[in-house]
Amino acid sequence: MTKRTGEILKRLDEAYGTEYRRYLNHENAWQLLIATMLSAQCTDKRINQVTPALFAAYPTPEALAAATPEEVFQYIRSVSYPNNKAKHLVGMAKRLVADFQSEVPTTLEELTTLPGVGRKTANVIQAVAFGKAALAVDTHVFRVSHRLNLVPSTATTPYAVEKALRRYIPDATVAASHYWLLLHGRYTCTARNPKCNNCGLAHLCTWKG
Repeated sequence: MTKRTGEILKRLDEAYGTEYRRYLNHENAWQLLIATMLSAQCTDKRINQVTPALFAAYPTPEALAAATPEEVFQYIRSVSYPNNKAKHLVGMAKRLVADFQSEVPTTLEELTTLPGVGRKTANVIQAVAFGKAALAVDTHVFRVSHRLNLVPSTATTPYAVEKALRRYIPDATVAASHYWLLLHGRYTCTARNPKCNNCGLAHLCTWKG
């Protein structure tokens, strides 16, 4: 890890610390998997409004696997793309029951066999639920990583950014770094009109706008 990268991570840690763990409310890996699947292109606030009733109705994979997408839709109708997400949730639960003894798997390879679970979601589950050194790359992480010159300009896909970041970020920091970069992109280094004058990383940033 370079001195500059270390300084960036230190300042992000000081700014955001461990507060990210409260963003998607959950009590176990099963609930986190549901919440993370629902959170795609939707706010954490909205997901946290929806999930209490959903968790109560479907506390186990068996319960959700026995439901229809139409029934699940009634609980998640206010989130983005509710029809597709309802189908994915039921399909995911059926796969857990059939192939994983109703347990959320811990590996990327197994998680991405679940309907509706891509690499980003799988990495969130690995990092937050199981404490693994996994790094999810969403639009915020992608943008901030490039603006801070943490990754080369040739890293043009989320997977390429993930691999580049993993080369320099220590395993102990990888899981948290996703949320630090995400929150920095959400609140300071925004896609439009970034708040550069109020950014604690401005002196380390090479972005010219």
